[in-house]
Amino acid sequence: MGIIVLMSKEVAKERIILGIDPGTNILGYGLIKEVKSNMELLTMGVIRLDDLSDHPLKLQRIFERTLAIIDEYHPDCLAIEAPFYGKNVQVMLKLGRAQGVAMAAGLARDLAIIEYSPRKIKQAITGNGNASKEQVAAMLKSLLKFTENPEFLDATDGLAVAVCHAFQRNDAVDSGKSYSGWAAFAKANEKRIS
Repeated sequence: MGIIVLMSKEVAKERIILGIDPGTNILGYGLIKEVKSNMELLTMGVIRLDDLSDHPLKLQRIFERTLAIIDEYHPDCLAIEAPFYGKNVQVMLKLGRAQGVAMAAGLARDLAIIEYSPRKIKQAITGNGNASKEQVAAMLKSLLKFTENPEFLDATDGLAVAVCHAFQRNDAVDSGKSYSGWAAFAKANEKRIS
């Protein structure tokens, strides 16, 4: 498994960050290239799952498509939105599985996995932890200087996770939760997987 090496601001001059907003009908993703303090949009998009009614098939598609994205862009890390707590247990369970499968794809390629809460992501992008998806998308367009409107805001949500992680470099190094492999994730999350 990969090992996380904490780097000073001067050592890591370039990295590619994959951000994922997990979902059970639409999963959003975005990739940025960070060179020193400059960010460049590489791509963003969605993995559509709403044509599948079988949940295991959705999970298989998430895993396969996430691996394909990783193999195409070779990110240095995967930043992912942590599930929010809702009242519907079945929805939470399915969303957690989607997140777990995306994380497993990253771990299969020895990527460091970093989790951020939805509020932390919105706060990092807009300065407001309660910002709307539209406000987040507008700020990302300004920050990364792109004009196209994605078909689904899930794409900009995934991009927001990547940008949030890039902003963390200015704080304590990777202030999100990081895991060096499946064993580290399991040990840190015993209550979630038991």
